[in-house]
Amino acid sequence: MARTRARRVREHHGIVYAHDGAHMFCAGQVAAPDTCADAIRDAYLNALGLLVDLGYRSVFRLWNFIGRINEANSQGLEVYRDFCLGRAAAFDSHALRTADVPAATGIGSLGDGIAFCLLACRRGRVTGVENPRQIPAYHYPSRYGPSSPRFARATHVRSPGAPESEGRIYVSGTASILGHESKHAGDVKAQCRVAIENIASVISPHNLAVNGLRGDCGLNRVRTAKVYVRRRVHMPLVRHICEEALPPAADVVYLNVDICRSELLVEIEAIADCLPPTAGGSGPSPASHRQAS
Repeated sequence: MARTRARRVREHHGIVYAHDGAHMFCAGQVAAPDTCADAIRDAYLNALGLLVDLGYRSVFRLWNFIGRINEANSQGLEVYRDFCLGRAAAFDSHALRTADVPAATGIGSLGDGIAFCLLACRRGRVTGVENPRQIPAYHYPSRYGPSSPRFARATHVRSPGAPESEGRIYVSGTASILGHESKHAGDVKAQCRVAIENIASVISPHNLAVNGLRGDCGLNRVRTAKVYVRRRVHMPLVRHICEEALPPAADVVYLNVDICRSELLVEIEAIADCLPPTAGGSGPSPASHRQAS
């Protein structure tokens, strides 16, 4: 995507933001109350309203960093499920259609409270992409909480004027989930491989075509990834599996945090390029830029 000069960072009702005429970035933070749903709803509505006011109506990527994500709040509800209540209430109040929910990550953090950030664009085409190996998160049964998570498995973004076969794909935080069920409890190796297979599925040329998109994509087109690992002791094994599966030039960061379900040990998000089928098929160059945190 073309880069233009960003305007200075500003603040509006607790939301900090910057935009450049094409894209807008927003971030907000909620303290650590006994329950967070109402505060998350209000913070999200502030951010979504600001996007509309400034003309950036197409949200294509969200990140949520949730302290004590797997712990119970004062009412006995898991903090992540409490968060999902607030996000869903905001989307409903904002009249954001299910078909328009963006790719997202909901992951643990090392501090208390909840922080979120999002990216939106003013023009271009934004398309949500689901995974045939998984049911959409917004259709999860009630066993996963009083409100299903609201996100797409990936979002395809095509810039204004770009050919139909070009774009960028933002893959949500992806774990060892098939259908709606977690798989391979306690086996980080198997979980990591299922997560990678899920990413390969959602960005495959066939799945893109099913979603009305053109172009060549796949694991060889991944340019950046974040790998969230629950237990630090699993870092070397997870790194080894990811280095075998992802292209050498991909910029991959490894982070030691909790995952949205207590039985999940690893989660991976990625950004991949979608290119015309004739525009080279060998993927990125062999230069490596990996790091760990």
